[in-house]
Amino acid sequence: MFFVSDLQQEYDRLIALGVKFTKEPTKTHGSIYAVLDDTCGNLIQLTQLSW
Repeated sequence: MFFVSDLQQEYDRLIALGVKFTKEPTKTHGSIYAVLDDTCGNLIQLTQLSW
């Protein structure tokens, strides 16, 4: 898991670079997260805390 300050901005940047996400930005209690595939079989979660 990696924390970012602006998930939507990072998501848009990575999409433009061709990164494939398995989970689009999703709001949960206290955070927003998205999950990407690193092409080596690992799923990486990006998280933005929101209070």
